[in-house]
Amino acid sequence: MIQLYTFPPAFGLRNVSPFCLKVEMALTHLELDYEIIEEADPRKSPKGKLPYLLVDGECIPDSELILEYLDGKTDGGLYGELSALEYARGTAFTRLIEDHLYWILVASRWVDDDWFPNVREGFFGGLPGPLKYLVAKIARGQVSKTYLLHGLGKHSLEEQKGFARRDLRALDAAVRSSTHLVADRLTVFDFSAASLLAGIYDNQPPTWLQPIACEFPAVRDYAERVQAEVGVYCR
Repeated sequence: MIQLYTFPPAFGLRNVSPFCLKVEMALTHLELDYEIIEEADPRKSPKGKLPYLLVDGECIPDSELILEYLDGKTDGGLYGELSALEYARGTAFTRLIEDHLYWILVASRWVDDDWFPNVREGFFGGLPGPLKYLVAKIARGQVSKTYLLHGLGKHSLEEQKGFARRDLRALDAAVRSSTHLVADRLTVFDFSAASLLAGIYDNQPPTWLQPIACEFPAVRDYAERVQAEVGVYCR
């Protein structure tokens, strides 16, 4: 039995982490039987982050490593039919999505002073009053430091908005040129893109990133199309 450990719902999202949702999409696409186990504290996971899989006692952490594992277990069920060019494009877009645009989404929740109370209640609301504020403050400091070390945190808000708009413009061009991200069919790379985009569009209440994403309706339509095709939704 496959057990998928993910975050619990928050911010109007059934799964607040695009990485967790990506793995859920892959498992569903491969028609594998699995159980979702919600874990609010990622520090309890093997690498201090979610998702991770437990398969017959074996632990597989990190969403990219999980996809590689699932591909091997299904004899190329995720990557086997990709051309070299499709794989190259998909890998490049995945890096843009998960190593750049993702952190802008995180900042729009955690670093924005007006939006952060939603994080405090969504992630730490179950703690007693004083402890909730203390733990939330410490966690926010860690996220802000990571964002600064990434490099994006050194830019002004307007400059960050510019980075986000350019990322989304690249995705817009890709999904306008074909039905999916790297091909005229669903591929594993669509799971990465659609899961993060859904987290932007369906996040409630909206962060400052959502109006920028709404400038690209083709991108929103694409995210909806992939979720419907797989049968796994973020909201």
